[in-house]
Formats: sequence, C-alpha cells, structure tokens
Amino acid sequence: MAAISIQHVDVVFGSNTKQSLALLDAGKSRQEIIDTTGDTVGVHDATIDIQEGEICVLMGLSGSGKSSLLRAINGLNKTSRGKLLVKDGEQMVDVANCDSKTLLHMRSHRVSMVFQNFALMPWLTVLDNVAFGLDMQGMNKRDRYQKAMQQLAMVSLDKWANKLPSQLSGGMQQRVGLARAFTMDTDILLMDEPFSALDPLIRNQLQDELIELQQNLQKTIVFVSHDLDEALKIGSKIGIMESAKIIQYDIPENIVLKPANAYVQDFVAHTNPLNVLKGHSLMTPLADLPADNKIQPRARCIDAAQQIYVSIDQHQQVQQVTLNGQPIEIQTCHHQQDINQLSTQRITLVPVDIGMRRAIEIKYHTGLPILLTADKQLIGVLNDDSFYHALLGKHFKTDFAATL
Repeated sequence: MAAISIQHVDVVFGSNTKQSLALLDAGKSRQEIIDTTGDTVGVHDATIDIQEGEICVLMGLSGSGKSSLLRAINGLNKTSRGKLLVKDGEQMVDVANCDSKTLLHMRSHRVSMVFQNFALMPWLTVLDNVAFGLDMQGMNKRDRYQKAMQQLAMVSLDKWANKLPSQLSGGMQQRVGLARAFTMDTDILLMDEPFSALDPLIRNQLQDELIELQQNLQKTIVFVSHDLDEALKIGSKIGIMESAKIIQYDIPENIVLKPANAYVQDFVAHTNPLNVLKGHSLMTPLADLPADNKIQPRARCIDAAQQIYVSIDQHQQVQQVTLNGQPIEIQTCHHQQDINQLSTQRITLVPVDIGMRRAIEIKYHTGLPILLTADKQLIGVLNDDSFYHALLGKHFKTDFAATL
C-alpha cells in the first residue's frame, strides 16, 4: 500500500500562481514563466506513489526541484495544484488541501524530517535535543528521556547523552538528528541531503547505518541527494528530476540499465554500476551457451579458452562441470555466506539476483566462471566478458543519439 501518493503536484513560488499555472499548461518553460510573472516553478506535474517501507531517493542537479517536492510532503512548501496524499492510520490525508490542525497532527505524529545542517539546538544537551519533539507533544520528562535514550543507543550515542552538540563531530551530530526523528515514532521520514555536508568516509558509514536501521524499522523514507552513487546504494526507488519535472521513477537497476532519455543516461554514465547491477542483467543466458553433445549429453560451453563445460539434465539442473575434460567440484554460495569460506578452483552456483560486486569477488576468489541458478535450474553464466562489461559500463542498451 502507498504511504505517500503524489498526484499531479505543482509547486509555484510567487504571487501570481494562477497565471503561472496557466503558462505551465500552455507549455511555457520555467525561465519564460519567471520572465513573465516573476514566479519560480519548483515542481511541475509530479506523480509518483511511494510504498510503505520504501526508501525513495529524489535525485537531480541543483534547482531541479527535489527539495521543493520533499518539503511539500509535510507542508513546508505549499502545493499550488494537485493532491499529496499521506497515510494516517487506515486513511489517506491530502496534506496539500487540509486545515492547519490536521497538518500539525501529520507533522507531529506521521512525518518527521532530518535536515542537511543538523538543525540541533546548541543550548540543549544531546538527550534534550532528541527528546525535544516528545516534550512538545506533552510527554512527561521520565518517559521522554527513556524513549530518547533508546534511540541514542540505537545510533551508538547513548554515552554522549549529556554532551552539547558542539562537543560532537559532524557525523555524530547527524546521528543525533536521526535519533530525534526516530524518537517521534512516525511512519514517514523526510531526509533533505542529510549526509552531503559530511566527509566521504563518514557519509559512507552513515549510509550503511541507515540501511541497517531501515532493515529493522521499515520506515517509509523520502531522501533527497545529489550523489547518484548514494542514491543507487540506499534507494528502493529513484526519482530523477530535471527542470521541476520527474523524468524517470524506477528501481535503481532500471535507472542504470534502462535510462528514460539521454539526460538520465548522461546522469548515470559515470557512476559505479557495481553497486546496483545484478547478475541476471549481464549474464550469458543458458540458451545462448554453445551446445556440444560430444562432451556430454546436454553439455554447454561456458568458457572456450579454459575448455569448461557444464552438463544439465532435462530439468536444467546442473549435473557435472568439466575443465579440460576432467570433472571439477561444484559448490554453492548463498547471499550472506562468507566468500572466504569458498574453495578455489571450483565452479560456484549462486542466486540469479546476485550483485555484480559480490560476483566479481567470488570470481576473483575461485578463478572460474559463475553459474546463476533459480529454483535449482541453471539460468545463465557470468564469465570474463560479463565482468568486463560491468567494470567498463558496457551495460547500456539504449542509444538516444538517433533521437536527438
């Protein structure tokens, strides 16, 4: 079920909203509208559904509209037109068109926010910063401190509870911001470039911590970022924005493999694809493997240079693998298994949705191609060509040059 449903939302900043919306409908550009009315179009015709438990990352260059859309979700930016439905228990509330009392309820009990600049109160201790929202709700001191300490422990800052924000590093201050948002126990969390001001090492660490926390908490998170590698790493879905419009909204793998247009393709061209590509995207399918019944019945060549063949039965299950005519042992590697436990010089069976980074690590460790399986059936193979394509970015399947 959708936790947030954004339906044809426009956000216009200025005093001539009706005229600006009419110009938008007439197909005028943002610059033409600024020149005519003085208004700035922050968001134009945004329509997406964000499911419960998803991390939706809004991506784009500066001025593309990503923060403008994020801040419309909790009413910090007024929606000029359209519906913005947010889940409240068993009902959906249109925060774009609700009264101030309802909006206050949604901000207090359904939607929390983490800001880029931490937004901590320097005169309050870490504990009081985390408990601040609960204080505003009227919770007694003992209960709010107990709840705040639980959240601080979750982000490994409970020993810093009585310190002032100025005594913490930037990464620690952002953890306090996360703990404060989690303390409110809202279902939806808005994060406006929360890690962008941090050093790369700390940023990567906090990304990992957010992913780990999300596995336990299952919040619905809307995350604004200008870092595509960050978006690909943490996002369940990614929305690419340009000139106030959502150009493509899709899972990370499709953003990389199936860019909607040349703008998106250019956007992802220099990213590290290993963080998002799956084995099934780059494998050689079973049907494309050369058959050679002289070796074994239903034998397929998976590496001509090393003379490696795999034999399957009538159910496509792997029966034997040979190297230079000699059988070699087969092993299985599951998603969470330690790669260092695998034996070298053995063919490895892995799930078809294995990440390419992990697949490369297995190939490096074993020295042999990898067989992809689903329900015990052989689906395809990852060989040297597959890995070179992943590393060199040879995974794009659409050429937009002819359309320009």
